[in-house]
Amino acid sequence: MKHPTQAQTVFQRLRHFGDLPDEIQQAIVASASRRHFNAGQVIYVEGEPAEAIYVLETGWVKATRMTREGREQAMMFLRPVEIFGDIAVFTGTTYPGTVVALEDVDVWLIPAKTILDLIPRHPELATAVIRHLGGRVLHYISLVEDLSLRSVEARLANTLLRYAELQDGQFVVPRREWTTFDEMATRLGTVRDVLSRVLKTLEGEGLLKVEKQSITLLDPKRLEERGKV
Repeated sequence: MKHPTQAQTVFQRLRHFGDLPDEIQQAIVASASRRHFNAGQVIYVEGEPAEAIYVLETGWVKATRMTREGREQAMMFLRPVEIFGDIAVFTGTTYPGTVVALEDVDVWLIPAKTILDLIPRHPELATAVIRHLGGRVLHYISLVEDLSLRSVEARLANTLLRYAELQDGQFVVPRREWTTFDEMATRLGTVRDVLSRVLKTLEGEGLLKVEKQSITLLDPKRLEERGKV
């Protein structure tokens, strides 16, 4: 077996794709190219032709759609290692949202033609694609459920619980440099003022503590209950 390239090492960390036979992985990454984007830089714009699949190696990105009134609706916030731009490639459409680097990021671009030419010849790859797209469907079902059936408070509680890390016996959600109230509001499908009120309510009830660098979950069990509302 050939020694894996840097691109293949990253690809091996991808859910559903990392266990593909080595020859398939090598065929996919052979045409991959690495790109760097600075914080705030647009990676691609909604409606652009889907010419490549992106594999996020470092940093965070967000995928959003913009309303005519200029309001952003978050579709996804992605951290390494993850694929994006894939739905458009696999369905033969343009990119359905705009993707922006939230911080400095490095990505690998895999030409759409490379993947599409390999799928008919390799059932294992086709299966991996199906499983990956199934995961995307479940994500968007959850997003629709959150936006239509849950309150902002419940959405916030669930998001905090999902990203909490155990530090010194407490569950903490680190606040990265870009995690402003405006960005958090976009992620939750609301506006800054509403989010601020909800955070103050939960903080006043002793469920969490908002700090500059993090949000500490003081009572995860009660917060979990609030996530069901």
